Amino acid sequence: MLQRHREEDARPTEPALAAKEVKRIERLQRDAARIRGWLAKYPEDRRGVKGAIRKSNRTDNESAKMATGKGVIQGYTGVAAVDGKHQIIVEAQAHGTGSEQELLLPVVTAMQGVLADHSVISADAGYHSEDNLQKIAAMKIEALIADNGMRGRDERFATQDRHKETPDPLHDKSKARKKATSYQPSDFTYDAEARTCVCPAGKSLYGNGSHCLSNGFVSVRFRGAERDCVPCAHRDLCLRTPAKTKTRQVAFFYGKVATQPASYCNRMKQRIDSREGRALYGRRFATVEPVFGNLRHNKRLNRFTLHGRTKVDGQWKLFCLVHNIEKLAHHGYAQ
Repeated sequence: MLQRHREEDARPTEPALAAKEVKRIERLQRDAARIRGWLAKYPEDRRGVKGAIRKSNRTDNESAKMATGKGVIQGYTGVAAVDGKHQIIVEAQAHGTGSEQELLLPVVTAMQGVLADHSVISADAGYHSEDNLQKIAAMKIEALIADNGMRGRDERFATQDRHKETPDPLHDKSKARKKATSYQPSDFTYDAEARTCVCPAGKSLYGNGSHCLSNGFVSVRFRGAERDCVPCAHRDLCLRTPAKTKTRQVAFFYGKVATQPASYCNRMKQRIDSREGRALYGRRFATVEPVFGNLRHNKRLNRFTLHGRTKVDGQWKLFCLVHNIEKLAHHGYAQ
């Protein structure tokens, strides 16, 4: 027995560096051959909704790269639709995409059987898009879907910045805002009634159009005279390219084009900014967010543990089912 132990101790614990290098090269070549074979067999399997090729994962090619607070991960998105009275999950799906805009219509289509005539669907800004709103309107479903600027228009959120945590300067990766290097329209003196404009150097500008259209907005434009702009001492501050541009132009916007039909996004903004729309949409946070808190914190589903959309979707539905059973039991249905 001692002799066998001595023989084992005399053997090297790891292979030589050259042998390890050969094995690693063989493994990489074998993996590359498998990837090339899969790409040749499924050339269209990685294309997204708009036809663009998506980056895939060889271990789980149905998953997607997603940006999270802990960096970019490979995973799935779990979506749930909850009723506003008892917080029962009426539809749950898991998809391998990080875009919530792609998930609104599949969920709404799947839950049409449980919608009543007076049902209102509410969703956060991640699901807001012109295409989604147009298709929801075609389905004749009443919905309230917020846009990214909703809180900025709501006076109730005017003081929300004071409740935000100040970012750590050592870990803040956001780029600093660049200061304007040239005069902005706010630096010019514009009289809307007289339709006159005076530059920071005190020179009057000529009118260059009183009803100019730009991206659906109406503006009045002014242009400086060459006799004033060419010898002006403010050229470096007023013009971006003083060596190429002779005179300064400035525009002042005062509204949208009234003849253009209102887009679905603009209609949704008007409705969600109304008193009734704010009251209805205000219920969304207290309806669906506690459900996700229950699933993630209480039920400990802080990550999916399976591969493949079918398995992940089943895991997501299983946890949602446990949530529903718990809700039904607490509401007295078990007695």
